[in-house]
Amino acid sequence: MERIKVDVCVIGAGSGGLSVAAGAVQMGASVVLLEGHKMGGDCLNFGCVPSKALLHAGRAGMGWADAHGHVRQTIATIEPHDSVERFEGLGVRVISEYGAFVSPSEVQAGDHIITARRFVIATGSSPFVPPIPGLDTVPYETNETIFDLAEQPKHLLIIGGGPIGMEMAEAHRALGCDVTVIEGQKALGKDDPELAQMVLDAQRARGIAIEEEAMAQEIRGTAGMIEVEAQDGRVFKGSHLLMAVGRKANTNRLVLDKAGIEPTRTGIKVDAGLRTTNRKVYAIGDVAGGLQFTHVAGYQAGVIIRSMLFGLPSKAKTTHLPWATYTAPELAQVGMTEAEATAVHGDRVEVIRFDFAGNDRAIATGQTEGRVKAMVVKGKPVGVSIAGPGAGELINLWALVLANGMKMSQVAAMVAPYPTMGEINKRVAGAYFTPRLFDNPKVKRIVGLVQRFLP
Repeated sequence: MERIKVDVCVIGAGSGGLSVAAGAVQMGASVVLLEGHKMGGDCLNFGCVPSKALLHAGRAGMGWADAHGHVRQTIATIEPHDSVERFEGLGVRVISEYGAFVSPSEVQAGDHIITARRFVIATGSSPFVPPIPGLDTVPYETNETIFDLAEQPKHLLIIGGGPIGMEMAEAHRALGCDVTVIEGQKALGKDDPELAQMVLDAQRARGIAIEEEAMAQEIRGTAGMIEVEAQDGRVFKGSHLLMAVGRKANTNRLVLDKAGIEPTRTGIKVDAGLRTTNRKVYAIGDVAGGLQFTHVAGYQAGVIIRSMLFGLPSKAKTTHLPWATYTAPELAQVGMTEAEATAVHGDRVEVIRFDFAGNDRAIATGQTEGRVKAMVVKGKPVGVSIAGPGAGELINLWALVLANGMKMSQVAAMVAPYPTMGEINKRVAGAYFTPRLFDNPKVKRIVGLVQRFLP
């Protein structure tokens, strides 16, 4: 048994773990990185990267085999950046084993016992498969297997109408499959309902069946002939089944009780600085039980590096963290939705809308189906929702605005090149100030007085 003593031991080589390992070692800390599965984690191998590649392939008109070849090539192109070789080149000791706590200050990985000043749990999450009666007798896919399907489904049933379910629905429909999405509540239910409806309407127009309020109560059949029965008696038939109902934190291998780390229903209990109940141990990314996005894990890595390496106070915030669903149109959010802002700020919230149809670039390129909603309180946006082409790009400006507490006046002061889709964001700010400047009798009186006395 080899004993290793380092400054930082990172458990999990997904987005968050890799960011911590790279940052810490390049700032002078000694680092051990443990990964028992694939470097790059879920995002590279089973999530963000392959799903966006498959969506692109479908929109580009590729056939089934070419589309999956494109997925594999995309992963292979990105892999070196997340590889063992790259991180060992940076000076990280990489051990290709799962880690488990054996004491509050020690982790075992294979034949290694690691003692560290600080540990970082970044083990991510896995597909959650609910115990629906009959599911254990029927073949099904998750995001960890769907990209390896050799045969094209004739009719894909997807249980779950969240971002994963809706993206996979669109991708497979574009590749020639019939698709039915079965959602127990409302599809895209975590996003603004008004803008989510724009996305759902577009998906239905593509021929995707979206069945809401359809809680699955029984699954039956065999490969190629699968039936899902909802609680209200509706029955949906298809050839293949994809489970996309959510994620569960990967904590089962960690033996948290040996380290005095308290779990929660959604992962691991952490404080505002992402420390667990063991002060030597941090948890970031999906396993910390918050927003489950790659970029959130990367952000949290920066938060704990400040604390671990420099001993400085550092807290993770969530109000400025954006997310996007890469359907067509895309759906993006940062900060509060209209309902959330109203619940917190009441009638002080002003909701500003601007449609893509008012943008010249959108008109010129036929991309007019879209809308921005900004929730503003006393001149500051507290949330922005966007549905439309490139919504995931347009939300970046608003993420900057919310992260820095900027005002609508600062957005209005921005000069955007003409004609660009980015002008839409400036026009949102313009829509906020229009009634204040052009429909304001006081402003008109002031202008009238000034004009009387100007030489």
